[in-house]
Amino acid sequence: MQLVVARIGRAHGVRGEVTVEVRTDEPELRLGPGAVLATDPPSAGPLTIAAGRVHSGRLLLRFEGVTDRNAAEALRNTLLIADVDPDELPEGDDEYYDHQLIDLDVVTEDGTEVGRITEISHLPSQDLFIVQRPDGGEVLIPFVEEIVTEIDLKEQKAVIAPPPGLIDDRAEIASSREEAGDDSA
Repeated sequence: MQLVVARIGRAHGVRGEVTVEVRTDEPELRLGPGAVLATDPPSAGPLTIAAGRVHSGRLLLRFEGVTDRNAAEALRNTLLIADVDPDELPEGDDEYYDHQLIDLDVVTEDGTEVGRITEISHLPSQDLFIVQRPDGGEVLIPFVEEIVTEIDLKEQKAVIAPPPGLIDDRAEIASSREEAGDDSA
């Protein structure tokens, strides 16, 4: 199975280093020297990591055969893809690979069917489940502990405790004016 582990950013310096947007929780495992990664577009790779370092909080990589700024800049926006055993699991108990979550049924804590996870969107602040509703619509569910209360891979379901308005349009909104008894407009 192939997983996207990073996206190449801009060139850094004149010796072929590039900045990398990491898309894995295990960069030391997936992006270490000697790792051979497939690419998207395929014509850019495969790429072998020659060296890596952190500079100002950002991961920089250098690839074998990429020795100058122009060659590094030509790789910009290329996705780096690692081959992963489909039975391999992340190290943490509450960590999951995207392929484990896709197609899980999403239900509320009381058992109400919400839909099925069709995609995971990785945003800078949090990940989102993109859930296909039975009626054909979509709903976005933040993948945070307060909302996604359980992932059960054996039962193939994700249990959620959605706040009002997340999965329906019947949110109860109480105006602070009404609570205070203020009749003025």
